[in-house]
Amino acid sequence: MRSAAVIGTGLIGTSIALALRSRGLTPHLLDQNPEAAHTAADMGAGVVGMPRTPVDLAVIAVPPQHVARILREQQLRGLAHDFTDVASVKARPQREAAALGCDLTCYVGGHPMAGREQSGPLAAQGDLFEGKPWVLTPAGTAHGRAVGRVTMLAELCGARPVVMDPVRHDRAMALVSHTPHLVASLLAGRLLHGEEPQLQLAGQGLRDATRIAAGDVELWTDIIGSNAAAVADVLTEVASELGAVVDALRDLDQGPPERRPAGRAQLTAALLRGVQGRGRIPPRVPGGLSLSGAAAGN
Repeated sequence: MRSAAVIGTGLIGTSIALALRSRGLTPHLLDQNPEAAHTAADMGAGVVGMPRTPVDLAVIAVPPQHVARILREQQLRGLAHDFTDVASVKARPQREAAALGCDLTCYVGGHPMAGREQSGPLAAQGDLFEGKPWVLTPAGTAHGRAVGRVTMLAELCGARPVVMDPVRHDRAMALVSHTPHLVASLLAGRLLHGEEPQLQLAGQGLRDATRIAAGDVELWTDIIGSNAAAVADVLTEVASELGAVVDALRDLDQGPPERRPAGRAQLTAALLRGVQGRGRIPPRVPGGLSLSGAAAGN
């Protein structure tokens, strides 16, 4: 891969461009917001504007709901020989791309497992993907050249390529990323009802539990909405367990004495499942995240 273009110069797109620049490539930067593209260029991420001839690979770094449309537009414009995207939802964009008549032989879906709470080009880091998994979800018709170039993109960015089925990827993201973000947001939202003296007592535990709730609202609405069914499935299970814990707490506080041991056992079981579940998260490895089986989260 000798040439590249990045469409969308936010956090991820600019970070990819910076990583490629450090490896000797000069990406062409395209964005519907010219100020964002010029900001990325001023940071040394590449040059603003369309290339004179098709580049080897174009990276579509936009929210999931826009991936298929932009893929279609840029294929018709002849921007690149091969295409990928970096959205955190894979099945829906691929279905929409097929419905729009996109050429899926030269398209390989991708998802670098890295991010930050901040957004925009100024938050970008050239080493953001170092040691992290980078999921590839090629359609069955994708040719080897496209798969090879997207694999090389991940490696040039310092990441570890991992191939997954798009539906399996989305279920994994619902479990390890999308539902946790939504739950953290719901928990953080309760703080709007807290009194100032109460909030002054907040410690590191609350900050840790709500850290990801500070993410870009519009982006996360798109991400979670694009993976709605899988997130709803996980959240339904969480809601069921939460309801059981609420009943147990009511029994401990207001129930008859004979029901209190059962309530305490229910509470203990919920806390124990939390300890056991957290213990299943693979440990961090030097330079990035570990990958257990085929699912990873950031």
